[in-house]
Amino acid sequence: MIYLQLFLSFFKIGLFGFGGGLAILSLIQMEVEQNGWMTQQEFVDIVAVSQITPGPIGINCATYVGYTVGGIWGSVLATSAIVLPSLIIMLSICKAYFWLNRRFKGNPYFEQTLRMLRFTVLGLIASAALLLMKPTTFIDSTSWIIFGIVAFLTISPEIFRKKEGNKLSTFNSQLSTFLSHPILLIVLAGVAGYLIYR
Repeated sequence: MIYLQLFLSFFKIGLFGFGGGLAILSLIQMEVEQNGWMTQQEFVDIVAVSQITPGPIGINCATYVGYTVGGIWGSVLATSAIVLPSLIIMLSICKAYFWLNRRFKGNPYFEQTLRMLRFTVLGLIASAALLLMKPTTFIDSTSWIIFGIVAFLTISPEIFRKKEGNKLSTFNSQLSTFLSHPILLIVLAGVAGYLIYR
């Protein structure tokens, strides 16, 4: 019975938890308290552990709550239940997209809609970057220089990519693609920040 409760609770959280991991913590806390799975202090400890481990905090928290309540199988069920609604919705959207793409390929209105969506995504990414541009994060000109280098490396594959280029442009394209990898950029920026501001 506890496994069914875990699955239903976290499935509901995954289905109605909008706004990312921190936003659904209150939903997880409500379910934990209503079912009497752990004390408030234990939940606070689990949230702290979830924040320092890699991955989304909501999924980490579901895994820890599931493990605390039902052991290994509880953690598997809680983690699966919280990601299942998103998985179903995204698979449905992908299926609909590919069907629409085949059905309306070459349709100027459909192509124009997709082009406008690209600009929307660009705007969302830019707004997230602008939210991070605060006096507490950009403390001097060096931090702006690091930001500029990372921004250039991020867009450099598009700059060097050519339809039919020579060996040098192919090398530049491959090098810029390697240097624009997000994990590499995070590591390089972290190392630069450590060496400059230690």
